[in-house]
Amino acid sequence: MKPKLEFSRRSFVRAAGVVPAALARPSSASGSSYQPQGRTSITVTGEGVIQAETPTLTARIEKGFLTSLRSKASSEEYLAPFDTAKFDALQLVYPQGETVDVGEQKFGRVETRKVAEHRAEILFQNWDGDGVITVSVDPDSGDLVIEPSAYSSRPGVRACRWRLKGLRRDLKLVAPFFQGVSLSLDDSLIRSSHWEWPHRWEAGLAILQASSGGFSVHMQDNRYRYKALHVGSSDDPYMLGFDTEAYGPIDGNLSAGGLAWRINVHQGDWKVPAERYRKWLWEAHSLAKEEQRREPWLQALGMAISWCPGDIAILEALSKQADPRKILIHFSSWRTDAYDENYPTYTASDGAIAFLARAHQLGFHVMPHFNIMEVDPNHAVYSQVRDFQYRHIETKKLYGWSWVKARAIGVPESNASRLDHRREKVMVKIHPGLARWRSILCSRIQEAARQYALKDVFVDVALNTFNLHNCLVENMTSSEGVNRLVHEIAGLGLSVGGEGLNETFFQGLHFAQVHLFRNPRSAMEGLDRTGGCPLNHFLFGRLCRSFGYTGLGGRNADEELRARVHESNGALPTITIRSAAEITNPAPAVKRALDNARR
Repeated sequence: MKPKLEFSRRSFVRAAGVVPAALARPSSASGSSYQPQGRTSITVTGEGVIQAETPTLTARIEKGFLTSLRSKASSEEYLAPFDTAKFDALQLVYPQGETVDVGEQKFGRVETRKVAEHRAEILFQNWDGDGVITVSVDPDSGDLVIEPSAYSSRPGVRACRWRLKGLRRDLKLVAPFFQGVSLSLDDSLIRSSHWEWPHRWEAGLAILQASSGGFSVHMQDNRYRYKALHVGSSDDPYMLGFDTEAYGPIDGNLSAGGLAWRINVHQGDWKVPAERYRKWLWEAHSLAKEEQRREPWLQALGMAISWCPGDIAILEALSKQADPRKILIHFSSWRTDAYDENYPTYTASDGAIAFLARAHQLGFHVMPHFNIMEVDPNHAVYSQVRDFQYRHIETKKLYGWSWVKARAIGVPESNASRLDHRREKVMVKIHPGLARWRSILCSRIQEAARQYALKDVFVDVALNTFNLHNCLVENMTSSEGVNRLVHEIAGLGLSVGGEGLNETFFQGLHFAQVHLFRNPRSAMEGLDRTGGCPLNHFLFGRLCRSFGYTGLGGRNADEELRARVHESNGALPTITIRSAAEITNPAPAVKRALDNARR
């Protein structure tokens, strides 16, 4: 994370989502102007029903459930009736996904009261817990704002969940999962699924899109607090759950809350609420200055190569087919050490030195592969940082991996075994909130850049940030730490590429190697349904260009499909090749990438 933003008190409150406040309004470029004007009110009836009105919408909230949401512009209603007596709107979430209702279902009661002109509270008390949902309206943005919290005397609370039920069956969920999807709520790809922010839910935004218009739920949070989106269940796909997580460790934790979910309607397609969110991102993180630092060649790139072999013949073949200045190369096996061993030592082999020199001479943008947080337990650095290894928030197991017969397994919990298995490529993740780790990695990248005349670098596993058992190190989450580390690497005068793309660290990235929906290496059934929604490219593409991961040689129908889905989601046409022959005699996917680089 870059240095703390100098917000005024009003701006800070707005960005953190603590109380409703004005929000920058999108222009009409995305299909609809956003100019809320009109009445704003909160009323509470004698039956405890909250009636909310803003310049853009009317809403009804009963016992914490949103039971009506209507657009003033179109008079369209987005929720279908359901029996609120059978469910509770507020839940506590414990480890392994256990949920406990906080409402009327178990000797409970729900009370509603108006506390201010534009704010009401819903108070929950039952056998297993208590809670509060604050409901407010924002006259400037037209947002309906829902802030849930819950607590119990039982330790181990991981999150509180506010449930949004009765979603109309024709609505599609447009969400930043794997760079963007637009899927029916009952689609098997997302039905009964859980998406933790920011690793899998890549921005705090969910859009429910009808044929024309819809509504969205988003979070304005520049403090990197953990949250999650729960999509449906086995018996009810037309439901969303919005989780506010507590920081780890959670063993003794009794409560969760403190995040406000903003709801509003829109006319037009999903780009309308997405533009609102993008404008908030740009303001909250001062990204106009970051955008000015990007050089014109970034947007002029035409193709990328992932996992490029260090064969100079490939460079020569490419240079005859397209302008090298429009080609981005991810160069993985360049060190004297084997891949994923002996990090953080970065010494180039003789062959890599020659490859880099020729690539730079021809004008290619080449990113040698580093790792942003993983350390080999056999490396001398490990003893300095081992106390700050990632541990899972629930199981307390070490994060990282080892490889056995091409299959990833966990990290040894035996201190001795952790040192005895370099051949299995044991790697452990170090919390990037640790200033000493950031100093070590930056100094080693800086030395490599100086020695090999590097202008571009790639840092692996940057997307691997989570709510951890040891969540805060030096008052930073792992997500804040990666953000700061990316900015520190860029501050060395380098363009930085990374694995993954989400709202926590895109700010300092120039390139992002992104994954396809739940399948990094081979296509899955239904993959074709995940294309055509370049949501993350829309949100982040002005700063960061995405490119594909693997299995993109166009050698068969599976690889052709993978390439096309990447491209339809806004990634640079990307190829994975083994030899120069695949350039001189290209498959259709390779030819398509080369053609794009020629333009």
